[in-house]
Amino acid sequence: MEIKKITIAGAGTMGYSMAEIFARNGYDVILWNHKAPTLKRAKTKIAPDMVDKITYTTDPSAFKGRDLIVETIVENLDTKLDFYRTYSPLAGDSTIIATNTSGLSINALSKAVVKPERFLGMHWFNPPTLIPLIEIIKNDHTADDVAKTIYDLALAIHKKPAIVEKDAPGFAANRIQLAVIREALSMVQKGIISKEGIDSVMKYGLGFRWACLGPLETVDFGGLDVFAHISDYLMPDLEDSHEVPPLLAEKVKEGHLGVKTGEGFYKYDGDKAAKATKERDRKLQAVYDALYKES
Repeated sequence: MEIKKITIAGAGTMGYSMAEIFARNGYDVILWNHKAPTLKRAKTKIAPDMVDKITYTTDPSAFKGRDLIVETIVENLDTKLDFYRTYSPLAGDSTIIATNTSGLSINALSKAVVKPERFLGMHWFNPPTLIPLIEIIKNDHTADDVAKTIYDLALAIHKKPAIVEKDAPGFAANRIQLAVIREALSMVQKGIISKEGIDSVMKYGLGFRWACLGPLETVDFGGLDVFAHISDYLMPDLEDSHEVPPLLAEKVKEGHLGVKTGEGFYKYDGDKAAKATKERDRKLQAVYDALYKES
């Protein structure tokens, strides 16, 4: 299945970033949004050399005659279901339809899609211009050749795809991420380590190693017997709550939502947010260049 013509539905950060990436790699790209002002803003965010390579529209005809439609609208189940009920009938039978949801059920969304066998998750990570991973998540009816086509497409735009064979809450990456965050917040709350300390443990130890080796490769290098021994005494003591971590819930209740509000676990007043974002992107680019630029 060949992909040449792509429509991105939703012109927020993820949408306009995807549009730019696809356009830069030579694809015919339409960026659709139901609000014209959002499209106008998106044009100011796309790289100057790519902004005129993309078609911008609010017209539903953007969903006709395309090889791939990638939905990246608001992360709300009912809104997405309404979108698919309205627009998936406009797509040709051979058009692949993908959602960029970061955790909503692919099976649940597929029920609103005409021909669910051509529907799947295509989960990009923010910032999409720098993070190489794309999770490809099947629903119970996704055709194997559809998943393979999107896998190959991800490779063609220089991404690192991973296929999630079964739909599960949070897919793969967010399940791992939330398990780590749950344990990290538990240790901070219990006074075992400070927030600065736990971030250092990840950045300079686990994260540094995991940038090169996956968790199961790490076990192979460390020795399965060693990890089995550690598991024997450590697993009973690990955090296993099924509730939102109290420290996280408390911050949200206070309105401290992170960089976007100027305070989260750290403060980002004044120009600190802009500086922190610039430094994050510099480091991500350096890691990407060191590990993957040549390949």
